[in-house]
This record gives sequence, C-alpha cells and structure tokens, in this order.
Amino acid sequence: MAIKKIRLGELQLRILQVLWRSSEPLAVAEVQQQLEGPPLAYTTVATMLRKMEDRGLLSHREEGRKFLYLPQVTADQVSRSMSDDLVDRLFDGSLADAVSHLLETREVEPGELDELERLIRKHKQQR
Repeated sequence: MAIKKIRLGELQLRILQVLWRSSEPLAVAEVQQQLEGPPLAYTTVATMLRKMEDRGLLSHREEGRKFLYLPQVTADQVSRSMSDDLVDRLFDGSLADAVSHLLETREVEPGELDELERLIRKHKQQR
C-alpha cells in the first residue's frame, strides 16, 4: 500500500517499531509489553492500534478473541516520508541546508564524515 505522506506521533512510531521487529503479527498485550518507554494502559495501546489501522498503517486478523496486528507500511516508507516532510517543512526542500544544519548541530565522528563523503561520491557517479 502506497501512502503518500506518513506523519506519525512518537507513540505511533514506537508501535510500528515493535511490529517491524516481530516476525509475526502481535496482539495488543504483546505490543503493550514490548513498547519501550513509560508503561501505557492496555486501552491506550488498543485505541492507538485501531486508529493506526483506520489510517491504513496497520491491519489485523482475528485469532479466537484476539486481534493480531501487522504493519502495512515498511520502515523505509516511513523514514522516507518523514524525512522528506522534515526537509520540505524545515529547510524549504533544501537537502544541502538540512545536511549543513545537522553537521553544525550534531557531534559527527570522523568515520561518519568519511561515510558521508563516500555516499556523495557514489551518488555523483550514479548521475
């Protein structure tokens, strides 16, 4: 399923990360147990799962009385959409401005700089 723009709150992203790590669909209680961060009520997790399903981010199947949830978007789709949205909204679509900002405001290890240079060379060669 192609979703053009995916905007997620922190809890929604945490839920998807739990489901992406799992090799099989999970029940509400399993998602609740595996969520990192402060403990959340079962009903909070169940409500969020239903809302995410309504948005097409998840689907479920029934197994007895349990609903088992599985993601309908990939980590790559989400990271691409959210990073594109961030660059568009905060940096007026300028990737150079976004990268410059990150280089100026974050601690960057020499190995990471080498990797960035390698990626830039690779992309230049592909063009």
